[in-house]
Amino acid sequence: MSYTNFTLKDKIAEMFPEVEKHGIAISLDWNEEKNAYIVKFKKGKHELTTYLEKKDADECMEGIECVRLGVQLGEFAKNFEEPEKY
Repeated sequence: MSYTNFTLKDKIAEMFPEVEKHGIAISLDWNEEKNAYIVKFKKGKHELTTYLEKKDADECMEGIECVRLGVQLGEFAKNFEEPEKY
């Protein structure tokens, strides 16, 4: 499957609405040695770096959510939730 870093980044943002909701920036680069994308989520001084394997990236582009990436992003996004008021 052929796609660009830009289209993969857009697809990740589309599949995980917390990216836009919390203003989280996404960057990614291909790592030939790991056969995976290095994905960075950043907001302010906070940053999460993870790997997205080629197979998972291909599935993401087909609309299949990558559970591992979603869990990591969800945990990162929790840092930006407003505390509940009692």
